[in-house]
Amino acid sequence: MSLIEAIDIKRKMYFEYEGAPYHALDVEVSRPTARGGQTLVRIKMRNLVTRAVFDKTFKAGEKFDEPDLVVVPAAFLYADGVGYHFMDQDSYEQLTLRGDMLGDDTQLLVDNLVVQVQKFNGNPIGVQFPPHIELTVTSTEPGARGNTASGSVTKTAKTETGLEVQVPLFIKEGEKIRVHSETREFAGRA
Repeated sequence: MSLIEAIDIKRKMYFEYEGAPYHALDVEVSRPTARGGQTLVRIKMRNLVTRAVFDKTFKAGEKFDEPDLVVVPAAFLYADGVGYHFMDQDSYEQLTLRGDMLGDDTQLLVDNLVVQVQKFNGNPIGVQFPPHIELTVTSTEPGARGNTASGSVTKTAKTETGLEVQVPLFIKEGEKIRVHSETREFAGRA
């Protein structure tokens, strides 16, 4: 198993720290101007198990394990009191994630949506979504009214998952739209 040095950690990389898997959200390197000063690496990191996000500073030479992360394609089946259930597309085993592991990403889940489920030491801990998700508009105002004061001609549309998105005035109820999974912004008609 190879080790990763703090100085080599880049944005979006995964690493293990104190026995837990982390995702680097942002990395800032500060090189000292004085001789003998240490290069420090400040990492904004998310614990993939607890979902907690915090900043931590490491010395450049500190080493981390690569986490035992496996990513498997899985289709969303249904949600119940236990959690959100997915079907592993390779093994057909059912994977369950608790609601707190998904946070507001639950607003992106539609039937049979294939996502990448992250497993740490064999247990599902998180989900990576495709760049765009197709959602059906369940309610929106007719096109005449809208937010014209701000200069953008948009209105609010509610989707089948409860997600609210700003859409152009021509979008009607029942239409399928594409939404950026990262920013939750309208990305066009589906």
